[in-house]
Amino acid sequence: MNILEEIVEVKKEEVKNLKKKYSFNSFNSMEYFQSQSRSFKKTVSNQKKISIIAEVKKASPSKGIIQNNFNHIRISEAYQSAGADAISVLTDEKFFKGHLNFLSDIRKQTNIPLLRKDFLIDEYQILEAKAFGADAILLISEILSINQIKDLTDCAIENNLDVLLELHSENEISKIDFNRNDLIGINNRDLKTFEVDLTTTERVLKKIDKQITSVSESGISKRDDIEYLKSINVNAILVGEHFMRSENPADELKQFTEWCRYEN
Repeated sequence: MNILEEIVEVKKEEVKNLKKKYSFNSFNSMEYFQSQSRSFKKTVSNQKKISIIAEVKKASPSKGIIQNNFNHIRISEAYQSAGADAISVLTDEKFFKGHLNFLSDIRKQTNIPLLRKDFLIDEYQILEAKAFGADAILLISEILSINQIKDLTDCAIENNLDVLLELHSENEISKIDFNRNDLIGINNRDLKTFEVDLTTTERVLKKIDKQITSVSESGISKRDDIEYLKSINVNAILVGEHFMRSENPADELKQFTEWCRYEN
């Protein structure tokens, strides 16, 4: 069993416990369930620059603890003040040391769109994301069937959440209806081996016929990476580990913001 399969098995157990704790209707009374969502897709579709989704990330299965002095509120406030277009919040506890409460805590302190980043396999997790303050959710095509992608996307749309659908290779393109899912994340990290190859973004984009909004994820750490992604017309980037390892994530993000602007 590889790490991705192990994570999915844990998520199945988490979903069972979630369904014991909540009913569908119980989400309605929670703090953010009826609140207006902020448009994640619109925010990351700026034509004048590559948009930046800055990630709040304490740890990963491959790297362990990334930031020892971790404070999700302080980090998110720094991201917003430094010009992040949106914030990705890791909520997985077992493998990434995140927490669902990070979402609601950060929602209270910021006014830019929030992405719940987790391994979502059930509609309950989507309702939970909305209730805790997410504006968008991540769906990972590699762990979902065609029908699951459709059903989970429909559930998100019905609850005014945007969907960032993530691919890891060209092999998953056939599973996707790009008329329905036109906000596509391309993860340059193979979730089975954790190896990173930035050209994954280019290879996948070349195979997609439809006009989409594209987000390149993982392995982005320097100006040359940004210039390369500009050359292939990427709309946005998601950066986590690089900012988390920086002595001053806000200053590093400000530098990225300069690099991401298109010259007039």
